[in-house]
Amino acid sequence: MAETTAPVFFLLLLLLLSGHHYSAASPIKTVVVLVMENRSFDHMLGWMKKLNPEINGVDGSESNRINTTDPNSSRVFFGDKSHFVDPDPGHSFQAIREQIFGSNDTSASPPPMNGFAQQAFSMDPNMTHSVMNGFHPDKVAVYKSLVSEFAVFDRWFASVPASTQPNRLYVHSGTSHGATSNVAALLAKGYPQRTIFEDLDDAGISFRIYYQNIPATLFYKNLRKLKYITKFQPYGLSFKSDAKNGKLPGYAVVEQRYMDTKLEPATDDHPSHDVYQGQLFVKEVYETLRASPQWNETLLVITYDEHGGFYDHIGVRVPTIVVSPWVKKGTVVHGPNGSPTPTSEYEHSSIPATVRKIFNLKSPPLTKREEWAGTFDGILQILTQPRTDCPEKLPSPVKIREGDANEEAIVSEFQQELIQLAAVLKGEDILTSFPRMIGKNMTVREGKEYMENAIKSFLEAGLAAVKMGVDPEQIVKMIPSLSTRS
Repeated sequence: MAETTAPVFFLLLLLLLSGHHYSAASPIKTVVVLVMENRSFDHMLGWMKKLNPEINGVDGSESNRINTTDPNSSRVFFGDKSHFVDPDPGHSFQAIREQIFGSNDTSASPPPMNGFAQQAFSMDPNMTHSVMNGFHPDKVAVYKSLVSEFAVFDRWFASVPASTQPNRLYVHSGTSHGATSNVAALLAKGYPQRTIFEDLDDAGISFRIYYQNIPATLFYKNLRKLKYITKFQPYGLSFKSDAKNGKLPGYAVVEQRYMDTKLEPATDDHPSHDVYQGQLFVKEVYETLRASPQWNETLLVITYDEHGGFYDHIGVRVPTIVVSPWVKKGTVVHGPNGSPTPTSEYEHSSIPATVRKIFNLKSPPLTKREEWAGTFDGILQILTQPRTDCPEKLPSPVKIREGDANEEAIVSEFQQELIQLAAVLKGEDILTSFPRMIGKNMTVREGKEYMENAIKSFLEAGLAAVKMGVDPEQIVKMIPSLSTRS
């Protein structure tokens, strides 16, 4: 016996001394990602500090002056009276610069975070109330429960101090391919960078995107290839069924309803949508996973694309909660503690970086940013077995908006971008009015119908091409009939 164990002992000692550290295989076999819209950490979760003082949130002493250059200007303190938000606060690159630095002078380090009230006031004097208030924990009861039960990150930042799409691009690819704003033509054309989806597929690990109105993940051009056509499944028909039958993939992306109608209200939290509907959606996703036979091997990541112009006293932090029976109850995660680099932080590139470690992918990081980003697999290695006390049901949230959705409203910029994506999927980008005019004057109801018809046609055409034996590397490209030309 001694003859066989001694060499093993010395081999292990040699490996340790040589700097190779090997961790146990991850207990996670399914990672589910849900990216909500346009809310800051302090706005959604800052007042959770009342529940757990370890959370770097707010206590009401935080404030901004209406005019950052006037010491006599009135001061607005951050409150806990957040309610329904309309109109949408400013969150362009320029607006965020003013929110963070109070002016065009960006030399202050750390940034004072003193321009939120000023920037909001410049748009609408009543908007200061929206950006300088957060939700009382009881108003977002689903998050209150998840923060108490699982892990909340109080240093997770948007990847870019910019709007929705550049940040969403980082979530699965570790880059925005240079984008710092939403450029409709480039989004509709599709961004060309490699994604974590391709790395997983090459490694034989399944992925699936459960969409509702339209998959925003199709802004990645490579996902429009024929070989991925079956990866897109309707949320309503497939997500609960797959979870119940233990057929969830290794990597699942759950997309919300982005269009706000009376029968099907939006569930993405984007102002002016009802946060109550977003809470119901998160509750549904959690309870579906909790009831699945795959629960003990599941990790759910809930985050937001960007801060949406709402006040945060640290930076452009976004609310991020990680859920799993392998997460110790009441965990608060601050920064990544100098790993993998002294300056590393948690941000959207942390998702592909962590997925790479969980599944032990042999492919290199997608980008330098992914290589730099902090990973959070360590919080899954504290417990020796999955918890059995995770709640089966979450609290019912309280309704916030009075009245129904305004489905006759003209679409927002984000919704117009989705409509223009739909136009490309239908092949109508060759029309003379694209991309400047398509969707510009549509109502929310019309836009919803247009994009849902487009994705239906796109997937049907792709499946037909697969049956015909077309090269799976080809990108699905539809051509509209001549009668549709303007």
